[in-house]
Amino acid sequence: MLSQPSAKYAAFAAIALSDRQWPSRTITQAPLWLSTDLRDGNQALFEPMNGERKMKLFLELVRIGFKQIEVGFPAASQTDFDFVRRLIDEDLVPDDVTLMVMTQSREDLIERTVEAVKGAPRAIVHLYNATAPAWRRIVFGMSVPQVMDLIAHHVGFLKRLTDSRPETRWTLQYSPETFSATELEVSLQACHTAIQAWGAGPGREVIVNLPTTVENATPNVFADQIEWMHRHLVPREHIVLSVHPHNDRGTGVAAAEFAMMAGADRVEGCLFGNGERCGNVDIVTLALNMYTQGVHPGLDFSDINAVARVSEECTAIAVHPRHPYAGDLVFTAFSGSHQDAIKKGFAAQDPQGLWEVPYLPIDPADLGRTYDSVIRVNSQSGKGGIAFLLERERGVVMPRRMQVEFSAVVQRQTDASETEINGEDIWALFRRTYLRGAAAGDAIHYHGHRLDASGQGIELDLSVQGVRQRLSGQGNGPIAATVDALGLPMRVDSYEERATGSGADAQALAIVEAALEGVAGGSFGVGMSHNIVTASVQAVISVANRLIERQGGTRSQQAREVQA
Repeated sequence: MLSQPSAKYAAFAAIALSDRQWPSRTITQAPLWLSTDLRDGNQALFEPMNGERKMKLFLELVRIGFKQIEVGFPAASQTDFDFVRRLIDEDLVPDDVTLMVMTQSREDLIERTVEAVKGAPRAIVHLYNATAPAWRRIVFGMSVPQVMDLIAHHVGFLKRLTDSRPETRWTLQYSPETFSATELEVSLQACHTAIQAWGAGPGREVIVNLPTTVENATPNVFADQIEWMHRHLVPREHIVLSVHPHNDRGTGVAAAEFAMMAGADRVEGCLFGNGERCGNVDIVTLALNMYTQGVHPGLDFSDINAVARVSEECTAIAVHPRHPYAGDLVFTAFSGSHQDAIKKGFAAQDPQGLWEVPYLPIDPADLGRTYDSVIRVNSQSGKGGIAFLLERERGVVMPRRMQVEFSAVVQRQTDASETEINGEDIWALFRRTYLRGAAAGDAIHYHGHRLDASGQGIELDLSVQGVRQRLSGQGNGPIAATVDALGLPMRVDSYEERATGSGADAQALAIVEAALEGVAGGSFGVGMSHNIVTASVQAVISVANRLIERQGGTRSQQAREVQA
């Protein structure tokens, strides 16, 4: 049992921002995106990526459309240093992509970092230090003035190094690493110290990156923090305000969305939320959330499966099957009520209209996903999902009462197997259930028929209980004539015919609902043939077999009545 938290944990204090504006705003354009998969994501892996895997993921990030990519921590890793040099020396960085490298606030590390990216046409150097009270007191033993001196000294050192290499356009990114747990006045002082030491101004912008290094409050508190900083940072017109949300409370995406409403220009994160502890903000989810609201994110996730496979191969971390947009099961409905609503939504959807398919917030086709797994059938499924699969995969459209009947058949099968069944399994079960007249155990086997010239008389070529014979009947059409020929006390209640598919290979589908005296309720039978009359005759024989089977103990008696 959890102990009472009041003595151990303290709620994060609300921000005094009485005139906050962000709650009334909406996201109308994409932010600048920074992928940190190759740095923050890589350092969080059980087995960090080697050079080849980093290169494969880098090329995928470029293909997706990232214009800023944090490629490593070159002062801390020879692998990272060599990878950055390879990108530059082999001219592998597209003209519209800028590399970012990260370093701690130490002169030797800063010097090594600049050495790693020398010769690049553009480079962002990401300098950071922790600013929160617990870090100042416990980790570094520094006062606020000492922290400011450290920032001014190391940003100044970086400026002198980069000014001596004018062949590269250098940008400073400064992060008060523990921003979300730092007093706002201290964070602002730290950022202004870095901005002034760098000399930000026209043609010399600076990126101020504000992370939720550890999520410690609800996302609305982070939004208040961002709006406060957005209002107080100067010179704001030369500052790119960036956020780097983590996911310790499971609200990284919400924090990023609120932060954009609060004034953030840029978002850092990883594909599928990889990163330390609970991960960085999930850029796939964040970007596609925007897409479902009519805002193009500027990133290409039109083949989300390919993106997921590259990420899995490079990071050795599987994408969760319920991951928003990319999970294998995210567009899958097992629930019967969900399946019924989705089936009706697809039927009603205007290809040129607003997307309005129930339970599907995005068209899977926009992400390169097929509809194959949208509806899958297990013991929780209902008639809607079963009908959807048969219609989509086989062109079989069942009447509603038949959907109810067949769903019970499928339910028994899935309950017995305790597994889901796919479209092929459902089709096989449908054939066994309804396409009767040739299977072992059927009382009546159909071999053929002949209509007379009037079309109201029929001669059936059947085997009844294994005995081959010809039976004749009359009626106002082939169905009535077939019922008459069988000589059973059977009543036809409904008949439907339709085509399965189109063109020369299309088959006619006939569905007959009938009742048999002495058997409670009705049953359905189905016939399929290139000839609609043949399909209709087969459907009558099918339903007769099913009704005789339901008679149970009198099965042989009913068959003998047909034979007689």
